[in-house]
Amino acid sequence: MTTAPQPARNPSPAPPLWTTPPKGRGGGTAFSVAGIVVAGLVGLLVVAYLAAGLGVSTLAIGSVLALVPLAVVLLAVRWVDRWEPEPRWALWFAFLWGAAVSVAIALVVDLGVQLTIAFAEPGGTPDEALQAVVQAPLVEEAAKGIGVLLVFAFSRSHFDGPVDGLVYAATVAAGFAFTENILYFGAALAEGGASELGATFVVRGIFSPFAHVLFTACTGLAIGIGARRGSGASVIGWFLFGLAGAVLLHALWNGSLAFASDAIGLYFTVQVPIFLGAVLLTVFLRRQEVRITRARLAEYGAAGWFSPSEVEMLATPAGRRQARAWARAQTPPRTALMRKLITDATHLAFTRHRTLSGREGRRGAVDEQTLLEAVAADRVALLR
Repeated sequence: MTTAPQPARNPSPAPPLWTTPPKGRGGGTAFSVAGIVVAGLVGLLVVAYLAAGLGVSTLAIGSVLALVPLAVVLLAVRWVDRWEPEPRWALWFAFLWGAAVSVAIALVVDLGVQLTIAFAEPGGTPDEALQAVVQAPLVEEAAKGIGVLLVFAFSRSHFDGPVDGLVYAATVAAGFAFTENILYFGAALAEGGASELGATFVVRGIFSPFAHVLFTACTGLAIGIGARRGSGASVIGWFLFGLAGAVLLHALWNGSLAFASDAIGLYFTVQVPIFLGAVLLTVFLRRQEVRITRARLAEYGAAGWFSPSEVEMLATPAGRRQARAWARAQTPPRTALMRKLITDATHLAFTRHRTLSGREGRRGAVDEQTLLEAVAADRVALLR
């Protein structure tokens, strides 16, 4: 049985069990920097490809319009991520992976399919319906899902459960949809003028800005469940399970658009209910995060680390709102300090939750001690 956290008003690192204690978790940051650089370079190639195919002015117009659904999606992601914010470097990597690397993979595969058909049947062209229902779901979801899996592999301490998986998956999907929308908007403008562009914007920017988010969310949620329940090896199984769900949902969505005689009716009877179901699931998962935070911080409170009022302040939405309001009213304002205390306390709660599951081993104890020190320092700085 895991013991309760021990109180320590002046915390200090526990003595190592061997001569070389575990180092801090720094690999995630190094990976993200390298990943951001690589994805950025790939992004430049994608921009060059789009500029060559669409023209610079058309590319610029498509990019501006694509920012509208992107802003809507990122605001929703920010709301989901508010309780336990993910590190910015990991989110940047996720976005660039979706906007650049995933798109590049999809473009390369599409080119390979076209060349294969051209060699096998001179003058032949790919079946558009087959591409929409089979090729696009398989290739695009695999490319996006690999990005989420990489975040888990190199940043496990920031990947606590389904909500984290949802945040990273939605960020990857937002990046992919952004670049894809540029391509669709630019092609519509080039082929049909303003009227075609307007119709395409309504369909993609207003009716379905969250489509890719819904698909890839299946993969992210599954990886998050695996991260909470088992070791790294078992997460691969969860990843494949979630990827299958993402591919099937993507194929259903594309198929409904490709084969339906009443696209508007199908949109409201199939696609809107799927979206509403995803919203309800997200709200449920957010509330589960609140319950976990409160339960774990209450254990530290019982051990003397926090007072009951501090637990309420750090582990409830109403308490956090009051705490931030108090911090803003101080002279000078202490909003940043309060935000850091809330963030460190939340990470502490989820670190203990992982430790209780037996997945962290001694690494979890080191992380816990580091976060306890951070919380104590935050409190001193805030009340100074």
